[in-house]
Amino acid sequence: MIGGYTFHGFGREAIMCFDQLVKRGMKPDHDTFTHLLSACSHLGLANERKRYFEIIYSVYGVEPRLDHYSCMVDLLRRSACLKDVYELIKRMPMEPNHGVWGALLNACRICNNVELRKEVAERLFALDPFDRRNYVMLSSIYVAAGHWNEASKVRALMKERDVAGTPGCSLIEHRNKIHMFVVGDRSHPETIRIYLMLEELLRKIQNIGYEPKTEFVLHDVDVDVKEDMIKEHSEKLALAFGLLVTEEGIPLVITKNLRICGDCHNMAKFVSLTEDRVIIIRDVKQFHHFADGLCSCGEYW
Repeated sequence: MIGGYTFHGFGREAIMCFDQLVKRGMKPDHDTFTHLLSACSHLGLANERKRYFEIIYSVYGVEPRLDHYSCMVDLLRRSACLKDVYELIKRMPMEPNHGVWGALLNACRICNNVELRKEVAERLFALDPFDRRNYVMLSSIYVAAGHWNEASKVRALMKERDVAGTPGCSLIEHRNKIHMFVVGDRSHPETIRIYLMLEELLRKIQNIGYEPKTEFVLHDVDVDVKEDMIKEHSEKLALAFGLLVTEEGIPLVITKNLRICGDCHNMAKFVSLTEDRVIIIRDVKQFHHFADGLCSCGEYW
C-alpha cells in the first residue's frame, strides 16, 4: 500500500499508512523504508526524510541499503542542495551505485555545475559504458548550458559505442484496442483529426499562459524548429487522440515507455484545466494524475 501510494504521487497518504503500520506493532523492513523515503522525496519533505532515515537503524535495527541512500540523494538533489548531496555520498558505508551517481548528475543539471557533472559522468560511464541514460543525461546538461560542441561529442560517442536507445512511445486504449504513437507519428487512421485537435489544444493553453519548454529538445536548431519538434511528442498525440474519441468527463489513461518530458508534463497540466479532464500518464518512473491544472507528483519527478 505504501508503495502504491508513492507510485501514484500520494506521498502523505503513504506516510499515514506507515504510521498506521507502526501503531499496530508491525515492524517495517527494507522495502518499507525504500517506499517511505521515496514518498518523502516526491513531496520534498526534507525534515520527514531526515527523521525517517535516522530511525531506520537506531529504532528498527534495519541496516540502510543503497536504495535508501539513493532516495536520500534524490530528495536532496530535488532541493538543489548539491553540497549536502556530495557530503552524503562521501559518508556512505558502501560504494555508490548507478542510482546514487545518477541522482547527483541530475543535481548538477539543476545547479548548473559544469565541473562536477564531468566527474560524475565519468563514474557512471565506468559503472556501465553501455547505459544510454548516462549519455542522454550528460548531453542534456551540455545543451542546457549552451555547450553544443560538447553535446555533439557525447552523441558521437554514443554512436561510436553503438549505444542503442529505446524509441519512445505512448499507448492509449480505446474500445478494447491499444493505440500506439511515436514522435511525429502520422501512421494512425485519424492522423489528420489528431493533429487538428493538437493545434486547437495548443492554441487554447497558450491563451492561458502555456509556453513550450524547448530546452528539452537536444538539438542546436532555431527556437521555432524546436517548438515544432516538441509539439509532436508521442504523449501529446495520444492525448489529442484520447480527447477525440472519448466523451466529456471520461478520464484519459496514457502509458509512456520512457519518462515523460518536462514540456509534455506541463502541457498535460494545462489541458486538464482547459478541457476539465482527469489525465493519468504512467511513465517508466511513476503515475502522474493531472486535474485542474495540477499534477499529483507536485513537480517532484
